[in-house]
Amino acid sequence: MLVDKIKKLCDERGETLASLERELGFGNGTIRRWDVTVPSGDKLTKVADFFSVSIDFLLNREQKEMPVLTKEDELDIKNKIDEIMVMMERQKGLMFDGDPLTPEALDSIRSAMELGMAAAKAKNKKK
Repeated sequence: MLVDKIKKLCDERGETLASLERELGFGNGTIRRWDVTVPSGDKLTKVADFFSVSIDFLLNREQKEMPVLTKEDELDIKNKIDEIMVMMERQKGLMFDGDPLTPEALDSIRSAMELGMAAAKAKNKKK
């Protein structure tokens, strides 16, 4: 059941199991083996995050499916964030919590924006 659900998500997104495994850094055939083995929580989390769904959804514990973001959605989010990051990097004297904004802080801000924008886009698609 789990593998079938992941295959369906891959199909909706134009992915294959092999391309998903490569993208997530899994060994070849890892996901197919989940028909007979139990995946680690870490790997299951990576798959759920990749498709913007919950682990409960993957395991059929949740009936409502969270919308899957398409590659176009992800590209749109990336482009918007890139624009915002360029504007931020051009600003002189930016501070975070009283200290100059470091590259690490910018990376953290970018990650937070990616999560927030992906969640907002998924929620909007749900409506």
